[in-house]
Amino acid sequence: MSRTGRLFQLMDAMRGSRRPVTAAVLAEQLGVSERTIYRDMQTLAELGAPLEGEAGVGYLLRAGFFLPPLMFGADELEALVLGARWVKRQGDPDLARAAASALAKIATATPKDLRDDMAETSLWVPIGFNQQQEDPHILPARLAIRRQHKLRICYSDEQGRASERVVWPFALAYFEGRRLLAAFCEMRGALRHFRMDRIRSADSIAERYPTPRHALLKTWREENCITEES
Repeated sequence: MSRTGRLFQLMDAMRGSRRPVTAAVLAEQLGVSERTIYRDMQTLAELGAPLEGEAGVGYLLRAGFFLPPLMFGADELEALVLGARWVKRQGDPDLARAAASALAKIATATPKDLRDDMAETSLWVPIGFNQQQEDPHILPARLAIRRQHKLRICYSDEQGRASERVVWPFALAYFEGRRLLAAFCEMRGALRHFRMDRIRSADSIAERYPTPRHALLKTWREENCITEES
């Protein structure tokens, strides 16, 4: 591999991490020595790449830096298309349109037009797989999560008993064919899961909840033994 190609691979590896990455880890990923990583980091810094960190600590690519990818491997391309097709089957029209738009941007932003390759990808989500009717409460739930706003919902339990609750939504999950809203419930004073098909109404209160979303998400992951790779 040429040095230019290696520098682009190094940037891709950095872009894929939110935390500092050590030279040892980068060297293993790229199949080079740590000394080579140190030299390449110096070159990238001289070229203006917004890097943070140093030898022995780790390196991080600051947010806001955009570098179009040179190419996608066959596995990467199939993963993108399969993921977009899965999103389309979930019955959320806004996310389905967003997934299609993102794929179109990716396909035409690369040096090689990938639209034909994407169309010919032979990995499909089966028709009817987890396909659900359009849920009018998905969009307000997603917006509340994004804005970290409280949400007032009318919810029915397994016996059909309705209750009105104010919740702090922080995640929308798909478990065992069900859409679940993960939120802190003010009525229960604890984290709870709410099946989206049992929510009768959902209205944003337009008030930020006091605990940061990332803190709620961290607690939820710990309580449910969910890792970032899950």
